[in-house]
Amino acid sequence: MSHSDQEAGSAGRLACGARVGRQPRGDKKAVKEPVRQVPQFPSAAQGNSSFFRRPQSRDYIFAVLAMCVAVTASNILVLYPFHYFGLEHILTYGAFIYPFAFLVNDVTNRRFGSQMARRVVYAGFIAGLASSWYLASPRLAIASGTAFLCAQLLDIAVFSPLRRKSWWQAPLAAAICGSCLDTILFFSIAFAPVFSFIDKFAHSGNGSISGQTQLFSFTMPIWFSLALGDFWVKLAMAFAMLLPYRAALAWLMPGLYGLHKAQN
Repeated sequence: MSHSDQEAGSAGRLACGARVGRQPRGDKKAVKEPVRQVPQFPSAAQGNSSFFRRPQSRDYIFAVLAMCVAVTASNILVLYPFHYFGLEHILTYGAFIYPFAFLVNDVTNRRFGSQMARRVVYAGFIAGLASSWYLASPRLAIASGTAFLCAQLLDIAVFSPLRRKSWWQAPLAAAICGSCLDTILFFSIAFAPVFSFIDKFAHSGNGSISGQTQLFSFTMPIWFSLALGDFWVKLAMAFAMLLPYRAALAWLMPGLYGLHKAQN
């Protein structure tokens, strides 16, 4: 073998060694750095992960009962104006109770996932529709059921993508969006004269509120002023519900709550 062939063979072996990642013999300081583990939070599409506990029958029953109580009580109390501080034309007692439905929805979503939360919403929708139909009027039942179902499903849709953010962002954003949609749908269907045809089909008395009222030098229908007052109370309650939500999060999911605090 010629001297040139030997040099070519040596060069080929060196190139092959470089391709397979050989380190030079003299470089003894090259140390592989450890990979830093970053805590991962479950996304909305992961469903039941290690952070979601598999719901038991008592968990489902408790969540459904809590949702049904909140919806039924708010449907009844919305018929009673708040007769204090001159707010009887812009506020009802139902505005103070209904935000608890968002609290139940958000805690269920955070603890068991969006699929479980939807089941609780569907059960609350059926119970709320039945109770409203029996205790109130068909029109009020339709308004309540439509507003509840759309608002609670919107709450889940807003909450799920934000679950990996700070602990307060998901429930606050979801409650604000859900409360806005709920207020618009409920008060327009239940009390706006344009929906009086529902009472005619149900052969019941006209439940529309057609009077006018003065609010901040603006003349508006009474049902619209009630909707404004209801929304502002729900908005304030959305912030207030962060306290029981945080307490529930720390109690039911202490591991995840600790990770959230570490990130923040």
